[in-house]
Amino acid sequence: MTMQIPATDLVILAGGQARRMNGMNKLLQQFDDQIQLSKICQKFKSEVQSIWVNSHRDSSIYKQIEPNIYCYSDDQTGFLGPLMGMKSAWSHLKLDYALFIPCDVTYIPNQVLIKLHRALQKNPQALVAYVAINGDALYPFCLLKRESLPILKQQISAGKLSLRECFKQLNSQQVILQKQSLFCVTVSRKNIAYRPYPVRWQIHLPERCILMRSQRRFGRYRIL
Repeated sequence: MTMQIPATDLVILAGGQARRMNGMNKLLQQFDDQIQLSKICQKFKSEVQSIWVNSHRDSSIYKQIEPNIYCYSDDQTGFLGPLMGMKSAWSHLKLDYALFIPCDVTYIPNQVLIKLHRALQKNPQALVAYVAINGDALYPFCLLKRESLPILKQQISAGKLSLRECFKQLNSQQVILQKQSLFCVTVSRKNIAYRPYPVRWQIHLPERCILMRSQRRFGRYRIL
């Protein structure tokens, strides 16, 4: 029996500067022979009420690719990270639940929205549930309640922009997922880009994959 979940909006977090990609917009790149924006939209369009992109650029291009999406920018300038993107979302979204996903997540687990809602329902005090794949936390890949807004504002006002620390105050729940087909590849600076979150490197390969364990030197990496 399919679980009935509360109405939820989707927000794609694409508000960064993409400095490690030389300014290239990751949401407009192709992974698995599909533009990343379209890939995310197609995955969730039947499960969410509306789809938003948090971005400071290229909104007209986004709407050419996916005409039914909406766009918004951060409430404050300065590229303050995903926490600002989440806080700013509540000025635009009408529903009380929002699923956030980073723009460069290429592996999207099946039924992830239902699993995140189930995690929240298990603990009425929890205001956020986030995804962890093979033990690595993907904090920006999360389901957030509107009730979290006061704490988001408080953290940003205090200059505390860590999602990990903020989520502790939100009584966060973790949805642990496994991806069995792990393998190693040899990569170089030409086809990887550093990310500041637990999925440390994004591999630009035809396969659907996300690097799960970062290392200080380039070489062999464990990806899924």
